[in-house]
Amino acid sequence: MTAQAANEHSNKNWRAKSMNNINIENMPTLDLSLRLRGGGKVHGSLARAGKVKGQTPKVPKQEDSKKSLTGRAKKRWQYNRRFVNVVAGMGGKKLGPNSNAVKQ
Repeated sequence: MTAQAANEHSNKNWRAKSMNNINIENMPTLDLSLRLRGGGKVHGSLARAGKVKGQTPKVPKQEDSKKSLTGRAKKRWQYNRRFVNVVAGMGGKKLGPNSNAVKQ
């Protein structure tokens, strides 16, 4: 297959036409008009902007709570809670932190 035959073959497959093939070089200007499809509003009008923020009730800011312990102070607190201030329940078994047993 020669190069010219291959070029004609590809033009037939893709229906590619150059401007020389359709005699456009004689025309002084080329007028193209494109139509937009599906254009329009995307997210609604600006009249409803801020609707959700405006209708939510204002909640007052909470006061700053006590900062949690870090580092050495946290380890000290954990040790005291686990080993020093042990609360024994029925049968001498250690109770968990979420136990509802009566503390003495």
